[in-house]
Amino acid sequence: MLGAIIGDIVGSVYELHNHRSKAFEPFFHPHAFYTDDTVCTIAVADALINGRHPAQALKDWGRRYWDNGGWGQRFAAWLASDALEPYGSFGNGAAMRVAPAGLLAGSVDEAIALARKVTVVTHDHPEALKGAEATALAIFFARRRVTAASIKDAIVERYGYDLERTADDIRPTYRFNDTCQGTVPEALVCALTATSYEDAIRNAISIGGDSDTVAAIAGGVAEALFSIPAPLARQGREHLPADMREVLDALYRSAGGAKPAPAQA
Repeated sequence: MLGAIIGDIVGSVYELHNHRSKAFEPFFHPHAFYTDDTVCTIAVADALINGRHPAQALKDWGRRYWDNGGWGQRFAAWLASDALEPYGSFGNGAAMRVAPAGLLAGSVDEAIALARKVTVVTHDHPEALKGAEATALAIFFARRRVTAASIKDAIVERYGYDLERTADDIRPTYRFNDTCQGTVPEALVCALTATSYEDAIRNAISIGGDSDTVAAIAGGVAEALFSIPAPLARQGREHLPADMREVLDALYRSAGGAKPAPAQA
């Protein structure tokens, strides 16, 4: 999950000022910050590890960090309301917050069930459920040391996404897109064709578009594939307030002691 959060933080400064290159320094821009993507991911983790209703957790965390901004218009309206019902969205928010489901799942069926559970409360459109499931499954498979090539094949077979591309193929024509169908395949490509965690995030930033969300989705998968180098993990945590770090740590404990950084980093 920290992998998704770091992707969000790194991508935060590029969403409206796309950087069409993997060559950007420093990795964490001085003005980088966590966005609504991180707030919602923390909320999903809170819901899953503490048995809370996902809609209520999203509302609690969203209102707590309301001033952080970045909310989509329809999600913001839902967040401010008393309603717990979904509103038919197929926005990429469904996939950018789902990493905890992939981390906690013990089987393919559970990864799908958890992804749907935390998604359907707002994003109940078939494309949103598809995007969330695909992201959670990619994370689940990667944590079980399934190769990137085999993960790609499994996602293509189940969901029909076009993953026969590279970041270089996507970059020239890709534009801002806040739908699952226009974000999840591209983010998965960025992760599944990467050579390291950092390379996956650089891929995601380089294609442009909804940079923080693309990098959040790619980052969750890349963490499971490669682990996060310890220096990047420390920097990512330093961007978070104490209450978010507590949920993050509780999630890793619930996932059986999984660590967001490898010992050899």
